[in-house]
Amino acid sequence: MQAADLPLVRTVSRPAVHPDGTWAVVSVTRPDLDADATVGQLWRVPLAAATMPAATPSGDPALAAPTGRTPAPRRLTRGFRDTEPRFSPDGALVAFLRAEPQAAPQLWVLPVGGGEAVQITERQLGVTDFRWSPDGTRLAFLSREPEPGRYGSVEGIAPAAEEPRRITSWSWTRNGLGYHRDRPQHAYVVDVPDVAAEPVVQPVATPQGPAEPRPAVPEPRRVTTHDVDHSALAFTPDGAALGVVAAREQGPGQVGTGTVRVLPLTGSGGGGSDVDLGTLGPQAIAFGAGGELYVVAQDLGPEGKDFVARNAALYVLSAWADQQPRRLTDPETQTVGGEPLPLDDGGVLLALETRGTQHVVHVADDGVTTQLTSGDVVVSGFGVGGGTLAVSYADPGTYGEVGVVEAGATASASATGEGGLRRVTDFSAPLRAAGVVTPKELVVTGRDGYPVHGWVAVPEGTGQHPTLLMIHGGPYASYTTALFDETQVLVDAGYAVVYCNPRGSAGYGQAHGRAIRQAMGTVDLHDVLDFLDGAVAADGRLDGSRVGVLGGSYGGYLTAWTIAHDHRFAGAVVERGFLDPETFFGTSDIGSFFGLEYVGETPEQVAAQSPQAVVGQVRTPTLVLHSELDLRCPLSQAERYYSALKRNGVDTELVVFPGENHELSRSGRPRHRKQRFEVILDWWQRHLPVG
Repeated sequence: MQAADLPLVRTVSRPAVHPDGTWAVVSVTRPDLDADATVGQLWRVPLAAATMPAATPSGDPALAAPTGRTPAPRRLTRGFRDTEPRFSPDGALVAFLRAEPQAAPQLWVLPVGGGEAVQITERQLGVTDFRWSPDGTRLAFLSREPEPGRYGSVEGIAPAAEEPRRITSWSWTRNGLGYHRDRPQHAYVVDVPDVAAEPVVQPVATPQGPAEPRPAVPEPRRVTTHDVDHSALAFTPDGAALGVVAAREQGPGQVGTGTVRVLPLTGSGGGGSDVDLGTLGPQAIAFGAGGELYVVAQDLGPEGKDFVARNAALYVLSAWADQQPRRLTDPETQTVGGEPLPLDDGGVLLALETRGTQHVVHVADDGVTTQLTSGDVVVSGFGVGGGTLAVSYADPGTYGEVGVVEAGATASASATGEGGLRRVTDFSAPLRAAGVVTPKELVVTGRDGYPVHGWVAVPEGTGQHPTLLMIHGGPYASYTTALFDETQVLVDAGYAVVYCNPRGSAGYGQAHGRAIRQAMGTVDLHDVLDFLDGAVAADGRLDGSRVGVLGGSYGGYLTAWTIAHDHRFAGAVVERGFLDPETFFGTSDIGSFFGLEYVGETPEQVAAQSPQAVVGQVRTPTLVLHSELDLRCPLSQAERYYSALKRNGVDTELVVFPGENHELSRSGRPRHRKQRFEVILDWWQRHLPVG
């Protein structure tokens, strides 16, 4: 895979499974270099058992003729970017989000039996999430509500002419969004119109001239009243109330979290009840068929600060209004997450992260956890309908596919442990045809006897290859077994790539993750270097005398820390790094709490773990790569680090991408993503040339 192959990277959404269980709808998105945007449409995917569609070296993989009886997936919509499909309870409609070029996504519904999609919302700042009511007559959705005079709410008032902002809270911006206090996210409910009826047309004025007639959209009703951000929608089984997570005010050093609030939708509305979760910070909620409330939440301790490597767990409240939550999973050993999906016969489905994989698990109401998938897969979403469990997933040869879990989605069926994952799409066929390698799994015993788990990817052919040590962000994140564009582009250019999940990473238990709390740059540094040495010793194709190091975010931190303490590297790439903990406080969108827990509060603690404090020890040629609008690791982190390198005479460059934020490499403009690869490869060709 080369940088120009980015449009072949297809990402598949959580599958919406039809109630009859025979087919699903997914959104397939991809970077488009010509449009310089991420585009995508909805696809209908048959789920019946049959032989896989044949892989095609070119063209549209979803149109490949299957070798069995099942029809190939087919495109349902042709919007610019159609995402997040969800079936109505009766399966007659598919609701989804549609975004036009340079416009915010709106909520639409599409009749399954044929006909055009119908627009349901026309929100100034768009819609971010939604859910169907149990009877299918309403949709609840989330949308930001701007203060009057801001964000184009008043014609003629440009952003630079808006009134000054008065800030009194600990948090006021978010990476990828910007200011959010003056545009809180609220929950709304809207009636679903009869899509077969004659459309109601209303005139809409346009700046270019006379009024233009267009179909009217129904008027939504706002159901949240507090001007804070709301998330995690869930209808009660009878549809009479809506559960949300309402943000609550942060204290000094506290993590931003929320309160579960249940709001009545009948009668005059208003009021609502808060659910007492104690020290828990809720992340996702769902109501079971019997009215029980399931909550995925992180225990932040009595002061609301203890977030480092604290796994979320699943909790249940059988009577949410007056009972304490009961924990069903073990956060010490289980890394669970995602939105809980309640099943009719009890319990929920969740995602479980473990050792670079992610699987679907069934968690019963007595806490018994049964894993439903296995092997080297990373399940990103799942849906159930008619007894069929479908998942979206990636593996070493696919970036995103749909599969069916053969064992079914019930506790009794999953208990047999006999189910396999049957793939029913092949969206990654053109990407594999462009050329990908399968990394080899490796475990290295480190200097203190600790096992370090990771992978090694080597170019095809003979001879030794210059070797790159790649370090992930987080730090409480992990590399996985899934096909990874970063690895593939570097390998295609002729580099062997070694990457691991050192102490501090997720998926190996809380003790593994908490090992670097207020000890960053200690055992994590040892782990990545020991893994590099072990990989070189285990594979003669890796040239240990020609090595480089690179990483982003926390990986940028550890890269900068590494080259201050180990001078073997021919070059380094420090990307979007957490480089100066002292100035991180007060500038980052998470600066009010992140550094305080990860590196500590005293000047001595901060200096002992700060790459900026030891930048004078760096001799390695270093490319500093950053995004202009990064609010997670602000641009000033890179500017200060680069300036210090420059002052000290180190061979260095600073590359800044305009208009991008912390997520450049994952969801930035496609042309910038391609240019980013080109900049990195050019740096390596100059400082660590191949052949």
